Amino acid sequence: MSQTNPGYVPGVCNIGKREILRRRTVGIAALVFAVVSGYTLLTADGVARSARWALFFPLLVSAIGFIQARNKFCLAYGLAGTFNFGKISEMEKVFDAESKKSDRKKALSILIQAIIAAGVVTAIIVWIP
Repeated sequence: MSQTNPGYVPGVCNIGKREILRRRTVGIAALVFAVVSGYTLLTADGVARSARWALFFPLLVSAIGFIQARNKFCLAYGLAGTFNFGKISEMEKVFDAESKKSDRKKALSILIQAIIAAGVVTAIIVWIP
């Protein structure tokens, strides 16, 4: 395995079209789950307001999916030192230390953005009377 793929740009782009679609699909599915769950928690009688904090997790998964798709960058691949522009199961390794460092920085940035987004949306939902 080598770093010969012209689509790979350290810290910028580590996934191709199929992988982007996969992340967008996960983002949509998790968002639908969060919306349905949120509606249920908001409208059901006798459910403690604190139960709404559980929405953080599907909102986090959704945010990660959408942010990865928008950035054309997989958080997990960035942390693992891999990239993929072919079939979903055909990852390639990143060998250059500077590229790995750049990828890890981008991956952590995506994670932080997703945590903030999910946290803000969850807090708003918890705040709703």
